[in-house]
Amino acid sequence: MSGADKTQAEKLTEYSKPIHLDEEEFDEFIRSHDLVLVDFWAEWCGPCRMIAPILDEIARDYAGRLAVVKVDVDRNRGLAMRFGIMSIPTLIMFKRGRPVEMMIGARPRPAIEEMIRRHL
Repeated sequence: MSGADKTQAEKLTEYSKPIHLDEEEFDEFIRSHDLVLVDFWAEWCGPCRMIAPILDEIARDYAGRLAVVKVDVDRNRGLAMRFGIMSIPTLIMFKRGRPVEMMIGARPRPAIEEMIRRHL
């Protein structure tokens, strides 16, 4: 089965772990998936490391309904500038290719899940 033949749910099931994207891949991925949670982060960021396991769990638990994407702001400065990222971690929820909600700072899983549920 080719990628074009897969349903949205089948595509998302492939993403049971966060996907690391760069500037070249970002737009196409966001446009081709209904619901994407993007984590703008950096390796040196302590709060980013704190929420990483939460995002791993969310990717697994919401596979089939949501893709979790990680964008390293140090390696993808253009994307960080484009979305006005001033603090990290910053989570942006994309629905049908458009940003619909932003969450700044390390937040507990229930707060992140509340944002997700608003867009499912």
